[in-house]
Amino acid sequence: MSFHPEMAYDATFHKSARQLEEEGPAFGYTAENRARFEEIVKRYPPERRRSAVLPALYLAQHQQGYITANAIRHVAELLGITRADVEDVVSYYTMFYTKPVGRFVVNVCRTLSCAINGAERVTEAICTKLAVRPGETDASGTFTVLEVECLGACDRAPVVMVNDAWHENLQPEAAAKLIDDLRARGEAALSGCHHVVERRKDERTGD
Repeated sequence: MSFHPEMAYDATFHKSARQLEEEGPAFGYTAENRARFEEIVKRYPPERRRSAVLPALYLAQHQQGYITANAIRHVAELLGITRADVEDVVSYYTMFYTKPVGRFVVNVCRTLSCAINGAERVTEAICTKLAVRPGETDASGTFTVLEVECLGACDRAPVVMVNDAWHENLQPEAAAKLIDDLRARGEAALSGCHHVVERRKDERTGD
């Protein structure tokens, strides 16, 4: 006689859906990025070296375009932490890419202020223009379209972030033109962050 419940033969078991990053090519910082890394880690006490993981990953992503398992391993070794520690950071933050992306990564904010001002239609217009779905890269490899949470400019909704630059008050009917402008002029086509633009005006005028 057993006190354990009888297990049905067709029972299913939970299986983790976690996907490991692709190995990618061998990775090491360039001499320039290694020097930048060493400058960054000096900002932290030696026992808090691991706190540099975010900028260290940014350096890797800017160098390679996305984060691979080999890049994670390199960052972990330099910081003296485990690969799992670095993977946790990569998987948590949406600004780290684990597969190749286009020259322009178009992040459309979908949180409340942007949503009620037409963010869904902005995404639709951009995806229609590029013949992609959210999360995909267009056939030319130029644009990747992502939907993200709050970009912190709720008073200027709808907002998109292209790479590390901003475009505010993007109306759905102007979204396709923005793609054409990005092709023609690059990030110069973006409006920029309102507060940054105003600050620069003040610096020029001395106000």
